[in-house]
This record gives sequence, C-alpha cells and structure tokens, in this order.
Amino acid sequence: MSNPNSTASVIGRLANDPKVFENKDGSKKVMLTAFVDRGYTDRQGNRISDALPFEAFVRAETQGTGPFAHVHKGDLVGLSYEPRLNHYTKNGAEVFEVKLEIQNISFLESRAITQARLTERVTKAEAQNQNLQAQAPAPVAAAAPAVAHASAVQDEQLPFQTA
Repeated sequence: MSNPNSTASVIGRLANDPKVFENKDGSKKVMLTAFVDRGYTDRQGNRISDALPFEAFVRAETQGTGPFAHVHKGDLVGLSYEPRLNHYTKNGAEVFEVKLEIQNISFLESRAITQARLTERVTKAEAQNQNLQAQAPAPVAAAAPAVAHASAVQDEQLPFQTA
C-alpha cells in the first residue's frame, strides 16, 4: 500500500498509445505520456499543457496488460501516481531520475466515445495507406542489362585519348 502523503492525481489526454515492454519474470512495464493542463491560462487566454511521462507495472499473473489494454491515444484518463527517485551511476557520473509511477487509472470517457475515436484513427490510417499505394509507381520488370558497344564509346567526346 502506498503512502497517501506521497501520491498525486492528474487528469489528461494520452499523447500516444501505451508502449508495453515485457520483463524476464513475465511482468510488464507500460509507458505512456499524458498531456495535463496547467491550472491557469496565459495572457491570450490559452491553457498550457505539459506532456508528462508515466510508467506502470503489470504483474505476471495479470491477463494481458490489464487496464492499459483499453486506453489509446486521445483518451481522457485520471492517473493516480507516486513520484519515484531512481539513483544510479552511468559512465562514472551519478544520475538522479524522477519517475511518475501509476498506481491507478480511471477512464473518464464512455467506451462508445473511445471506440469511436479508435475507429476513426483506423479508418484514416487505412485511407492514407491506400493513397500511398495508389501513388506508388508500378514495379518495373527487370530488363536485360544493356551491353556497351565500342562504336558508342568512340562517338562520345571523351577528355582523354582512346586507342
């Protein structure tokens, strides 16, 4: 159980689909980035967002990637996390790295909305793929290599003498 004094929560939209890495023990590491709005606006009235990197760990006993299998780019989620400080030595220098480890994820949109967004992304990607295939030049059949003839070389203006 985590210390309630060292946890935080944010609401944001995922910047990309979660990336999953499998560990040797069968557990999985999930990395994602969420755009989180700041609590104020600038002089022009625009709200500024920060892209925050998060990571989570899914136990080996869990089927698939748990709740992270159901989130995709653009989804609005609530993330409860704990900050972690990793300390290690790299190339002789001490490195201190802050990680935001997800403890809980909440889905803040209905499944119908998230599925519609995902379907729209897939449809656009398929249309773009078809356009690229239509624009691609047709494959050219391999022609027999041309043989250079001596007469062709003699007709050219060469910068050196030929025998």
